[in-house]
Amino acid sequence: MNITVTGRHMEMTDALKAYIESALEKIHGHFDKVIDADVVLDVEKHRHIAEINLHANGVRIHSKEASPDMYASVDAVIAKLDKQVRKFKDRINRHKPRSAGEKRMYNHAIISMPHLDNGDVDQSGAASTHLVVKHEKVSMKPMDVNEAAMQLDLVEDHDFLVFINAESSQVNVIYSREDGTYGLIEPQF
Repeated sequence: MNITVTGRHMEMTDALKAYIESALEKIHGHFDKVIDADVVLDVEKHRHIAEINLHANGVRIHSKEASPDMYASVDAVIAKLDKQVRKFKDRINRHKPRSAGEKRMYNHAIISMPHLDNGDVDQSGAASTHLVVKHEKVSMKPMDVNEAAMQLDLVEDHDFLVFINAESSQVNVIYSREDGTYGLIEPQF
């Protein structure tokens, strides 16, 4: 298992790294293979924040916790991550496996339009262009709608998930709604 531990606004000690690695070994037992775990520790005034992104068996699981003590934050985020992993495994065991499909890659970019004072023309007289502020490659595997909803539950920092619908072989988007339900966007041709 590849573990990357990063500290922001703090000095990383070997004891803290060893503590995190031993705690993540317990999580490692739940999966056939764990690709990597990214741990970010941050200190903001009196808050100690621990954040873990786990990439395992084609699934991304994100957890984040804060407390006045870094070790308590690490314990809380590991407990939360363990709960998410157990919930994921229980749901997987209840569903019948789908047929093996190929993974597909898809690119997406977040585009920002810089604000200009005189309409959509900048000082040089040329029309303004869009500015790509973030670019990310995401591997997509075919899954059914229930599996996509489960994956969206596991990733806390996203409001939507783009996936390939196993039934229609088309790209779909599932998003969480404010009332706790999910919305599904399907292409129409």
